[in-house]
Amino acid sequence: MDTPVLVVGEALIDIVIPLEGESAEHVGGSPANVAIGLARLGHPTTLATRFGPDERGERIRALLAAEDVALVPGSGDAPRTSTALARLDANRIATYEFDLDWQVDPGLVAPDGGHLHTGSIAATLAPGGDAVAAIVANSRGHATVSYDPNARPSLMGDPADAAAIIERLVALSDVVKASEEDVAWLYGATPEDAVARWQALGPRLVMITRGPEGVLASIGGESTQFPTTDVHLVDTVGAGDSFMSGFVSGLLDTGLLGGTEGRARLAAATMADIRPAIERALACSNITVSRAGANPPRREEL
Repeated sequence: MDTPVLVVGEALIDIVIPLEGESAEHVGGSPANVAIGLARLGHPTTLATRFGPDERGERIRALLAAEDVALVPGSGDAPRTSTALARLDANRIATYEFDLDWQVDPGLVAPDGGHLHTGSIAATLAPGGDAVAAIVANSRGHATVSYDPNARPSLMGDPADAAAIIERLVALSDVVKASEEDVAWLYGATPEDAVARWQALGPRLVMITRGPEGVLASIGGESTQFPTTDVHLVDTVGAGDSFMSGFVSGLLDTGLLGGTEGRARLAAATMADIRPAIERALACSNITVSRAGANPPRREEL
């Protein structure tokens, strides 16, 4: 549980607008949500991000401090804090509109023997996206890597262009997680086709989440569909991020992530070896969708 984790990506303010009632603001951003989720599950976590010295930025800083997520120096030096307008539909599913400013130091690297997680807008949006790719490439020799594309069509432009950027990062990763909606937008592909495409690029483990149908997981070419359980749905904000933090947590606890030794163990792992991590991920996601906003569980809730 002591493996250090570096998360690289955006922290912003989600402005959640329901069909009825007043809007509410929450600290969000997929990488920030993953960092908080990992810290709540007991993992030493540092976030490299970008926000401003304004009231919203101070809320981000205060929350991360309260959650024991360390910040890479300079993370709070942006001119302003980014926002995401999250509109909930009749099924309480969120769609997003972004106002985002993103850059990061390309010389940053993950701790030796540690784990690096990245994804979402920060890994694709210029100019910061190239820096994220450099951080991943420079960390891979001494740290394991997980990646969640978390596609945002309104910001990522043409799917073919986005796919080229995403596949560069997929090829550098050990673990990749995406949603069924992500791969449909990128390729018009089924989850099965996307899993085969990405595993051919090199990651040992690829997962595609399928909402209420659970998750398709493939390790070394062996694929299994894991069902989810019925849950009272409040909203889906942060559900995928909670799944990701739960999964990374489970792999860290079993020694399947963290440095070159973790990568070697993951290379020899089977579906049976990763099942506990997937079960933890699904449990984390179910708890998150049962309450408002991106609010992942603590270890004692599992």
